[in-house]
Amino acid sequence: MTSPTTHPHEPHGDGLSGRLNWLRAGVLGANDGIVSVAAIVVGVAGATSSIAPILTAGAAGLVGGAISMALGEYVSVSSQRDSQRALIAKERQELATMPDEELAELTALYAAKGLSAETAERVARELTEHDALRAHLEAELGINEDDVVSPWQAAGASALAFFIGALLPMLAILLPPAGVRVPVTFAAVLVALALTGALSARIGGSPWLRPTVRVVIGGAIALAATFLIGTLLGTTGLV
Repeated sequence: MTSPTTHPHEPHGDGLSGRLNWLRAGVLGANDGIVSVAAIVVGVAGATSSIAPILTAGAAGLVGGAISMALGEYVSVSSQRDSQRALIAKERQELATMPDEELAELTALYAAKGLSAETAERVARELTEHDALRAHLEAELGINEDDVVSPWQAAGASALAFFIGALLPMLAILLPPAGVRVPVTFAAVLVALALTGALSARIGGSPWLRPTVRVVIGGAIALAATFLIGTLLGTTGLV
């Protein structure tokens, strides 16, 4: 049963930033895998109908893209984690060396939110007695000590999502007969992008139509552009 003080579709639980980080890395990884590898194989298919170069380019894009996504996510999240840890350490030291000043600061923060001076002081004291560090981190910095992001988790989720997403255009371009490879890949990719866009919007609690349309249009432009370039290079005999 849902508590009467909560709403079932609102994120009240602990670990929210960690879950959102997983969601962000996973959705971005899947979308990048679908679009980038699809653009590669469709571009090559526009230049040649031979399966060997299509497979080679697609496989290189899949492996290289997954590694690149993982590395980029690891570096980015590592910097975020280091900043969070530094802020937590600073707050812990301040609580140990100047507890009265920190209590006054917490009281002022709650007073600034609209509480009366007496209520703000009472809230600050009770929260400090319960868990001083957590109270100050949430009120001053908007972070939770338990929500420090993991760069390894983010990198792994991003790489795995990219790999899974990239498998779709690979299969779509390799399995059908030569004459329908490109149309099948176009259709499969756009449907997949629509699903990932709608899914990410639903998980995030936002309306699904606008983000879905955005990602589908972006994917269609990428596929059309690379196919046109591949076709032009193929017809001019440059490749």
